[in-house]
Parts: sequence; C-alpha cells; structure tokens
Amino acid sequence: MRLHVEVRGRGFPLLCLHGHPGSAAALRVFTDYLATRAQTLAPDLRGYGRSRCRQPFAMTAHLDDLQELLARYQIQRCLVLGWSLGGILAMELALRQPQLVSGLVLIGTAARPRSAHPPVTAGDLVCTGIAALLNQLRPGWQWNIDTFGQRSLFRHLFGQPTPTAYRYLARDGVAAYLQTSRQAQQALNSALRAGYNRLPDLTLLHCPSLMLVGDRDCHITSAASEETAAQLPNCECHIYANTAHLLPWEQPQKLLADLEHWLRSHPTATDGHWLTTMPHPSGPGM
Repeated sequence: MRLHVEVRGRGFPLLCLHGHPGSAAALRVFTDYLATRAQTLAPDLRGYGRSRCRQPFAMTAHLDDLQELLARYQIQRCLVLGWSLGGILAMELALRQPQLVSGLVLIGTAARPRSAHPPVTAGDLVCTGIAALLNQLRPGWQWNIDTFGQRSLFRHLFGQPTPTAYRYLARDGVAAYLQTSRQAQQALNSALRAGYNRLPDLTLLHCPSLMLVGDRDCHITSAASEETAAQLPNCECHIYANTAHLLPWEQPQKLLADLEHWLRSHPTATDGHWLTTMPHPSGPGM
C-alpha cells in the first residue's frame, strides 16, 4: 500500500521506522534533529497512524510497503533507523535488499526478541488510563507521575519517569497508541507466536550498525538486544543505565550526541554525506 510519510529536510536519505504501537510522530525525537542535516522519511507503517488498513496482513507486507516507498521517492540507498518493531523491519529490509541499506541504527530491538514484562493487573490498567488522561491535560505534571504514573504500565516503559519523558508521551505517544489498528496488532501477534528469530542471518549484514539499549527494558530485554548486536558483524552497542523501552524520550540529548558521534565515525553509513562541522546536538526543547 501507499504509506503516509513525513518527509523533512534535504540531503542523504534516512528512513525512520517507528515501533508498536507507534507512528511517524513518535520519531520526531530523532527527525527534529536529523532533518537539519539530511532528508528524513518517517512513514506511518501499514495499520498505524494515517496509513489506514482494514484487511488482515502479514508482517512481510510492511517490507513490500517500504520498498514501494523508496521506489516512489527514487531512493537507491539510505540509512535506516528503527525503534522496537521498526528495528526488526530495518534488519529485515537490509536482509532483503542489502544494496539499499548503507547503515542501521537500532533502538530497543532484537533479531530474537524476548520480553520480561510482568503480568498486567486490573489496577495497572486503571492507573494507566488515569495517568494518560491527566498527562494529556497537564503534560509532565510531577504529581501525576508520582501518584498514578508509577502505579501504571508506564512504570515499565520508563526507567527515568521525568517530566520530559512524560511530555513526549503526551505529544507523540498517546495518539499513536489510539491510531494503532486491530490488524496491526494481529500481524505482530502472529509473527511472535511463530517464534521470530533472525539471529543466524545477521552475519550477512556487513553495513555499519549502531545499537542503543535501555538496561531496564522489559518489553525487549537488554540481553536480547545485546545478543543481536554481538551477532552483527560491524555493530557498536551503547547501553543506557536506568532506562527502559522508551529510552529516546528519557535521554534524548545523550542519544542524539551518541548518534552524532557514530555518524561522524562511520562515514560509510551515509556514503560520506554526513557533515562533520555541525555543533553538538542540544536535543529537542522538551
């Protein structure tokens, strides 16, 4: 299908893929900065955001959609950044068409994903609903974070439940969750039930790769992410203390600085197009 996509900036193309639940908006923590240096393409994947889909589909349909997107914009080579499910799709795209992918930036993801999420209780769901509603009305309110947030499912998503992290949640997270379709959930569940494991194939990916990991991530465990990084032939791995699955919203400035350093150190990831004279990233003003 023809995906809705946010295209920003000019220069070497960077394809930015969101997770589940998610949308292109969730990646603005990266694209706000990267679009000052390159062209970012952040699609709403099939069944997410504004890429509406009413028919059931398999996960491989996402790859077909991404290939259509790259052909539409006449992109013959790009760096791919993927968060969670987006990281899995980034690796799959590189395996399917390695000549397209100059480098991989992988966040909170794994080629053999494993979860350590504790059981969800009725109280968790009630507190999550209250915390989300209050956070929409007053983003980053510390009382709400301490009172309801830390008793909700958000406590498993954030290792550092700061007002900044909760403001990202209000701006980009809740709408993405509400716009995630039943068909997208079913496609992901089917892939997980089948026992997804691409670890043996990662040795085929020789492009430079960067893995960013939250050490308290229970949705895709840090051990699973580190296992993937170790299997990739040319991968640098950064582990962030006291962060979880939404680590880009917890430590945006640190992640952007590390990404900037990696891009400068690996010019082949952008085929030599990444400039080296820009100032140190200050991060979004959240």
